[in-house]
Order: sequence, then C-alpha cells, then structure tokens
Amino acid sequence: MLTRSRLVVIPVALLLFGAACETTDLPSAASPPASDWYAYGGDSGGSRYSSLTQIDRTNVDDLEVAWTYRTGDWSHEDGSEGEATGCAACHQGDSKFQTTPILADGRLYVSTPFNRAIALDPERGEELWRYDPEIDIEINRNEGFISRGVSYWQEPGAAAGPCAKRVILPTVDARLISLDATDGTLCPDFGDAGTVHLDLGVGEVREGNYGVTSPPAIIGDLVIVGSSIGDNWRVRIAHGTVRAYDVRTGELRWSWDPIPRSADDPAWDTWPSETAAVQGTGNAWAPLSADPERDLVFVPTGAATPDFYGGARHGANEYTNSVVALRASTGEVVWHYQVIHHDMWDFDVPAQPTLITIPRDGRDIPAVAVGTKMGFVFILDRETGEPLFPVEERSVPPGAVPGEAAWPTQPVPLKPPPLHPTSLSPDDLFGVTPEDLEACRATVAGFRFGEIFTPPSVEGTVMYPGYGGGINWGGLSWDPERNLLVTNLLRLGMWVRLLPREGIELPGSPDALPYGMSRAVLIAPSGVPCSPPPWGTLVGIDLTDGDVSWEVPLGQVPGLAEVPGSEEWGSPNLGGSAITAGGLVFIGAAMDDAIRAFDVETGNLLWKHDLPAGGNATPMTFEMNGRQYVVIAAGGHSSLGSTPGDHVVAFALPDS
Repeated sequence: MLTRSRLVVIPVALLLFGAACETTDLPSAASPPASDWYAYGGDSGGSRYSSLTQIDRTNVDDLEVAWTYRTGDWSHEDGSEGEATGCAACHQGDSKFQTTPILADGRLYVSTPFNRAIALDPERGEELWRYDPEIDIEINRNEGFISRGVSYWQEPGAAAGPCAKRVILPTVDARLISLDATDGTLCPDFGDAGTVHLDLGVGEVREGNYGVTSPPAIIGDLVIVGSSIGDNWRVRIAHGTVRAYDVRTGELRWSWDPIPRSADDPAWDTWPSETAAVQGTGNAWAPLSADPERDLVFVPTGAATPDFYGGARHGANEYTNSVVALRASTGEVVWHYQVIHHDMWDFDVPAQPTLITIPRDGRDIPAVAVGTKMGFVFILDRETGEPLFPVEERSVPPGAVPGEAAWPTQPVPLKPPPLHPTSLSPDDLFGVTPEDLEACRATVAGFRFGEIFTPPSVEGTVMYPGYGGGINWGGLSWDPERNLLVTNLLRLGMWVRLLPREGIELPGSPDALPYGMSRAVLIAPSGVPCSPPPWGTLVGIDLTDGDVSWEVPLGQVPGLAEVPGSEEWGSPNLGGSAITAGGLVFIGAAMDDAIRAFDVETGNLLWKHDLPAGGNATPMTFEMNGRQYVVIAAGGHSSLGSTPGDHVVAFALPDS
C-alpha cells in the first residue's frame, strides 16, 4: 500500500509559472569549427546540433565526470562547498539555473542566475576570470533570478587589443554589459563605461518587472536584444521593444515595437486604436535567432497584456504571439506569422526559432521551426513565412465573460501533428491513490473543461495544454543529417479563473479592467499531478513527411520510483536538448537530477548519470585537444522544485 507521506513528491513551488495574482549589407558568419558551441543554441540559428562524433552510441555508456565547477551562487562566494552566505542565501528560492555555456576562442563562458559572468578553462573547469554586476537581489524580480547565457563577438580578421573579443552579458535588472573576453573587464567604449541601460524609452517600467533573461543575438556588428516583462496583471506596462545596438559603441541603431503605435503600420488595424497607444508588452523573452546570409533576425513574441483577459484589446493583436522576421540591418518587418490570435491563455512563443532546411521536390528550402506552448510546431518558409506543411484555421469557442471578444478561429498545424493532447475531461483526471483522485475532482468541481482554446471564465477553466507548455524555453533541436527535430514537452493540466473586480476599478484609466485572475498547476495535495501521465515526453519528428518518428517518457518523479509502472510516467521538465552527429540526444530537464542520452533515431535510452542538482538547462558539447566534452548547468529550478545548486558539470570518455 502507498501512504500519503511517500507521495509528497512535488513541492508547492510547482505552482510553476505563477500562483494567484491580479491582472490589471551584413557580413555572413562563417560556420563555427566543429569544436565550438559559440552561441546559446550552438549556432546563430539555434540548431543545438554538433557534428562531433567521438562520443557515440557504442561508447556513451562509458562517459564519466571530467570536472565540476561551483559558481558561488549557492556555495560560498569563493566557490567552496557549503551553504550560500549573505544576501544570496535569502533569495535562492527564486533561483533558476537555466544557462547554456558557450565555447569560443578556447574558453568556456558561463552566466549564473545572479548574472555573474565566468570564464573557465574548458578542459579542467578552472576559473580564469569572473565579473559580478552586483545586481540588487533584495528586489523581487518578475520571473525570479534567471540567466540563460551570454553572447560572444570578436573583431573580424586577426584584430587584437582590448575588447577585440567581447562577452555580452544581459541582466535581470535591465543592463546590457560588454566585457573583454580576455580578462572580464568592462569595455569602456560600450555605452556608459561598458553598460547600456535598457529600461529607458520603453514605456512604464516598474521596479523588478523589466529585465533580460536570454542572451542577445549577434549579427554582423549588431547586438540585438529583447526583454522579459511581467505581462499578466495590467495593460499599461513597459513595451516589449526589440533593439539593435552597435556591438562596439553601444549606440542604438534601430528599435522595433511588437505593438503597432501608428496607423502607418500594417498591423494597426488588428488593434483598437485607443488601446494600441498605451498597450504594453508583446515582449521577446526567449532567445532570438539570426540568419546573417539573409540579413534576418527572427523574434519570438509574447502575449499582450493582460494575458487572460482581452476585453480592452479586441482584434487579432498582431504582432504578439508570433514569430517575426526583421531586416537585421534596419529593424523593418519582412514577414510575421501569428500562432495565436488574440491570446487569452498566456501562450507566448516561448522558444528560440530554429533555423532548419526542408528537402522538397529536389531542392532544399530554408525554413524556420517554431515550437509553442500548445505543443504545436509550425514549419515556415524562412524567406516568406508561409507554412510548409498544412495549417487549418479552426473555429474555437467565444469568450466566456462580458466584454471579451475572442478571435473566432485559431491556427492548428496538421503536420507535424499536435505533440500534446488537446483536451482533458473530468474522466481523465489521475490519482495515484483514491484520496488523490478525489481531491483532484474536488479542486475542479464546477470548472469548465473542453478542447484547447476553451476561454478563461469566472467559474474556472481547466487548461490542457497549460500556460507553461507544451514546449517551453527548452525549444527544439535539429539534426540536419537525419532531417529530424527533437523536443521535450511538459504535460500538466493547469487552471485559470477570472476574478471580478467590482469596487476597485480605476475610472478613466486603461487599467480599469473588470477582471483579475488566479491560476495554478492542477495537482493533488500529495503533490502528484491530476492530469494523466506521462507528465514529460521526448519526441522525434521526421521533417521529410512531418510525422512523429518516436516518443518516449522523459525522466521520473522523485518519490514515485517504487510505484509500479511509474518509469513510464515521465516527469515535469524544463530545459532543452542537444544532438550530436554521434547519434545522440543529450538532455537533463526532468525533476530527478539526472542527465540522459537517447538514440536520436529510435528514442531508446542509452545512458543516464546522476547530477549534484537539477539539470534544468540545455546541455552543450565541444571538443578540445582531441577530447569531446558534454557540459550541463546543474543548479535546479525553483518553479520545478528540483534540487538547488550552482554546479557546472562536464562529462567525457575516460582519458587514455
């Protein structure tokens, strides 16, 4: 028999992405050496693919830890073992170690949740330098303390001297910092003595609510950056403006606002004119991708404010919830494709657009793959934005409250097929024990159930997929040799309820909205999800025909290992994958503090190794002096409840 105490496996922190709250002519970049992983996604197009083959399916089981480094965010400031000291110790509950290190010019560059930038010797994991921007961690941040990584740029040719090679560090307190990659000192010619302040000229910025969590895109001599802004509680907040800066001087070269501000913009007619003038966000918080050859940068945009009620912004609300191709040299819109019209579900485009190639009719078509929280993957022509597989506009339910004007249709791709179930009924609810099942049913008694795009309501609406995904910032990986996409999915039921705000409206204000909201993950008192397993999967998609090649459970929930059949249930997960030409998919992401390797052609699990903390980040791989390494940040994720830490762990085959 299972006891209740043995089932307390998912902390309250798995209220995941929010608890109850109120709304109110450029040079072409040369292909990187096979040894390098020079950008967050491996390359500027976010493929997360390496052509290295030393580690392959025949020897991956021999991988061992080559070195481990502590950043100091969780250990003592000097990197030694022990609990955090001082102010950092008070705020580690907000820490989300999502970084992917990059390897450039023979050095490994890492960022931490507290925005420290660190250079490491890639073979030994020894610190070469560190820079601490000393962010104020007494201020509550919109999404907590997050940094997914840094960016790298160097002068063309063999230029030398100070800041000829630069590390670009974005921070959660809205700074863009340029560091000399050689020694970690500030580049004084960039902005104000090495820093550009991003929270200026972007509307109403509120303390702790505007920052940058993803590394910017580098294309030519431009650094192009988005922002992370809390967007579920009022209309009038900061604008989600995307900006390009001169990488040497920090001078602003162009800016683009994802919400049209004048009738000259083709998207103006998709907004009420009185709203677009003050409307906030549409922020691009996920990493951008760049195509230097075509002078394009691809921007994944989020929702308009507030997320769950659109009564003040009737219309389709372009360019939000879209992938937008901008002319990198000027910032002008080349094309855009909206994956959600008039979002009412917080269905941001959460992942870096992945630049791929589709073979068709004897030629290779440049394309972009867009992963979404709905579990949909849109495959678009990179030059025009037209879908390369069929997409249907399907009728969806109307809004559930007065004043809401839901868009009548939503786009649904036929191929690849939806990777996440698109509905949940009361009969589908799950419980490991009868008590759990009863509690789950009681939680959602009287709630609305239905297909995806069932609108938020005052009764409460069950969301499946939920506002956390589906696919989240872990994104997609692309194997160009096998023409295969790989992605991991989170499969948790969530709910949202609109809260009438009688008596607290602000007359004459654009924030005088009739509803606030509350939302949460649908879990039993024991912490086990109420939605049916698997709660995490890894999926391979054949891009020749758009069909799913394989799908396997990903991870295991700690505390359920003794439950028969639980090895097939997977785990809630956050993080991404990396593919190698050795036929392997490396991924952490799950709650069980482990990294795994799967066969890219079959999805079979080939290797698993425990980590000292949660591996809720995307791994990377590189080769140095003839030895291939696989590296992952292992520091846990406060929203997922995985084990916290500040470790960077490198694996390699035994050194002969």
